[in-house]
Amino acid sequence: MRDLIDPSLLPGLDFMPPLDLTNDSLPAIRAGMDQMSATAPEPDNSGVIWREERLADGPSVRIYTPDGATGPLPAILHVHGGGYVVGSVRTNHLANIEMAASVAAIIVSVDYRLAPETVAPGAVEDCYAALRWLHESATGLGVDPARIAIRGESAGGGLAAALALLARDRGGPAIAHQNLIYPMLDDRTCITRLPDHLGAFVWTPQANAFGWRSLLGQEPGSADVSPYAAPARAQDLTGLPPAFIAVGALDLFLVEDMDYARRLIEAGVATEMHVYPGAYHGFDVMPDTALARQMKRDACAALRKALYSSETA
Repeated sequence: MRDLIDPSLLPGLDFMPPLDLTNDSLPAIRAGMDQMSATAPEPDNSGVIWREERLADGPSVRIYTPDGATGPLPAILHVHGGGYVVGSVRTNHLANIEMAASVAAIIVSVDYRLAPETVAPGAVEDCYAALRWLHESATGLGVDPARIAIRGESAGGGLAAALALLARDRGGPAIAHQNLIYPMLDDRTCITRLPDHLGAFVWTPQANAFGWRSLLGQEPGSADVSPYAAPARAQDLTGLPPAFIAVGALDLFLVEDMDYARRLIEAGVATEMHVYPGAYHGFDVMPDTALARQMKRDACAALRKALYSSETA
């Protein structure tokens, strides 16, 4: 099935092989990811200043501010990926520096609690606490509270979608846009028969089942799963923020992401969706390929359009 992959992305499979996630392997996988993040080179003269802050009775956040910015800026609440079981604010550090400069926005990345140590709704409640703090601290951060977007990759995209539902149902804080990158939305994918090439690379059905089982504290596909854990379970998608969804054509999440986009559109939510041919889950691990650059341009254009509505993306 490797012949289905865009040739430029093939080297990424050596860098990012399928994850054999088990309770026994999880500590070593976490340690390896932390080591990779810690040794990533810091860009020179990025034009972005970053710092960390611990929220009162909540998670820590990493804040990225474009250097020399004047006037209230829009903000992006970022939620990292990792199948709900791995990752931290360090995971997307370099990407967040680049995005803060590219979008001209302040980025607040939240270090939510991971599963299986913390089951749902712990992670989304951490994200909600960070969203509330961002709104309440907007003046001190130099943020325009009317221009706050949420963004996440993979499990982070699932949490961002869940956060949009939670904020809507609790009456705020306001979210201007949700930017969902190959989001992990539906535990029922674990019990759905899909073509073999979907999920054959990187994030496999085995890893998916482990991630969902860890988050839910029960078997995925059960009848009583909350939409604040699996957003695709939500019956009503009306009143949600405009959405951008991106996914590769070989990703295990392709079908659930396409279905969520369709349902958002049917609910009257302005939705833009992109499917990238020959791309597996996390294909932007190869950031200099044409497909990864295109997805980055598409996602940043959607963010700029939402946060700077008077400008053309």
